[in-house]
Amino acid sequence: MSSYNWKHYLNPFTNLKTIEREGPLVITRGKGVYVYDKDGKEYIEGLSGLWCVSLGFGEKRLIEAARRQLSELPYYHSFGGKAPAVSLELAERLIQIAPKPLTRAIFANSGSESNDTAVKVAWYYNNTLGRRQKKKIISRHFGYHGVTIISGSMTGMAYAQEGFDLPLPVVIHTDCPHHYRYGKPGESEDAFADRMAANLEQLILTEGPDTIAAFIAEPVQGAGGVIVPPTGYFERVQNILRKHDILMIADEVICGFGRTGSMFGSQTFNIVPDIMTVAKQLSSGYQPISALLISDPVYQVIRDQSNTLGMFGHGYTYSGHPVPAAVALETLRIYDEWDIVSRVREIGPILQQRLKEFEDHPLVGQVRGLGLIAAIELTRDKTTKEAFDPREKVGAYLALQAEKNGLIIRALPGDCIAFCPPLIITEQEIDKLIERFGLALDDTAKAFNIM
Repeated sequence: MSSYNWKHYLNPFTNLKTIEREGPLVITRGKGVYVYDKDGKEYIEGLSGLWCVSLGFGEKRLIEAARRQLSELPYYHSFGGKAPAVSLELAERLIQIAPKPLTRAIFANSGSESNDTAVKVAWYYNNTLGRRQKKKIISRHFGYHGVTIISGSMTGMAYAQEGFDLPLPVVIHTDCPHHYRYGKPGESEDAFADRMAANLEQLILTEGPDTIAAFIAEPVQGAGGVIVPPTGYFERVQNILRKHDILMIADEVICGFGRTGSMFGSQTFNIVPDIMTVAKQLSSGYQPISALLISDPVYQVIRDQSNTLGMFGHGYTYSGHPVPAAVALETLRIYDEWDIVSRVREIGPILQQRLKEFEDHPLVGQVRGLGLIAAIELTRDKTTKEAFDPREKVGAYLALQAEKNGLIIRALPGDCIAFCPPLIITEQEIDKLIERFGLALDDTAKAFNIM
């Protein structure tokens, strides 16, 4: 096709008035770390699509896994004690590699749905134990957990809530552990982590521990700015949660499957989850699938309640759909065969070091990240950390300049520029990414007179 009618398409996370006037960037194909638009222009996909295409575009083994499953069993459900065989195999493999003490998996179609399910499980669990007031969920400012009604409430950013009557009162938010932006003058990261933990406990005590069901957190806050927590932060948080009998929900939708240099971000940061959600890289983004993993103590409680009530009344038509499950299973096989975690540990420091070359740039306030996920936070003044007025849209301008130079990245709140390339990226491709980003950064500095 030489032309594309986009006027009937409603773009998510887009200014709808602007897109009516300008139209979308139409992507028609991809190969490796590259995608190509309708005119054939090449772009490095510097965010793996939406943090998900870990194995790059066009991986034949994943395409063949989908084709093979479509020919064998294109659909079946998991209701009423039935299950597609491949979904059982996927659940078993996930539990083998998951942090302890997770022992059961239930599938959905997106991270939003699995985080929504996590809240329902926390409520079901506490209801079974007779703790019907223990329902509130603590999330964090600038956390991202999806956009369903409950997951959108947990997402700690205005764009997911304004105009939607969110957040629901059952969700409350605590501090974002971003030392660069919220640390006090002279405050060490260790002291900052102590303060974050103390503020969390004070919030719990103010609300009443008997009203708090769970705390949800990404190991690294992705869409909120690629915020890496201080060392020891999660150990402090979990001590408080255990003290007040509050479930720990680890949102691994972005961090899972090697992104941080461990199979899961929970392993990188010593998180012991009661409930864990995964999606995105579970299938390298080739098919929509997510999973909720539940610890055995939580499972034992909800199992007994399902017996009392007659069933566990939750699930989706496409829970454990065999085609996404087959692609996810093949994705996990590739991770194992290619030792993807070791590969990230080898190539990740190269990306981090190359990005740090921009630390002295007048537009750059901080470079941060680990593994193959990173961010550059832009500032008007490096010394005072003065941020730009959001109305200036400096980050969005930079992302557009990068696009013009053949690099797709994403501007996040606070003029943070995110990098999350496919896990298969090579050192040579990192060099290209850095070159194209540098051109965009210089163009932006000139446009905003930051010299």
